[in-house]
Amino acid sequence: AWARWALAACVAVAAGLGGVAAWQYERADTARQEARAAEARAAALTGVLSAPDARLASGRIADGGTGTVVASRERDRAVFVPAGMAAPPAGRVYQLWFAAPGGMRPAGLLDPAGPDAPALLSGSLRGATGIGVTLEPEGGSPAPTTAPLLLLALPAAQGR
Repeated sequence: AWARWALAACVAVAAGLGGVAAWQYERADTARQEARAAEARAAALTGVLSAPDARLASGRIADGGTGTVVASRERDRAVFVPAGMAAPPAGRVYQLWFAAPGGMRPAGLLDPAGPDAPALLSGSLRGATGIGVTLEPEGGSPAPTTAPLLLLALPAAQGR
């Protein structure tokens, strides 16, 4: 009887250790994926900021701070670089927009935990004449619900 209990305990310990190993592998895999995504984001930001045709425009944000957009026609991308922006109020987020003759289309959200972190705008510059920043409900909106805090011309997008 004692040998059966010892065998059962060994099997239980082995199963537990196998579960821990699987959990650790999953966490390591998630960390690798997050690191690859961060590297890709950094490369995309650097690519736009260092593009030979990069052009910028800056302005003051209505609720304080400044915003600069750096756009590259060659890369068909833009980066928004905020400075001195206050964290958004609880339940709200800063949202970026591409301004075009037909209206505004979503271009991503600023990180609420780091409102001064550069943001790569989501999508193509095609058809856009500027970018805007609004304060939206958490998660963003399909269309602006407030007047822009900042609206900048997109020099690299002109003529597209």
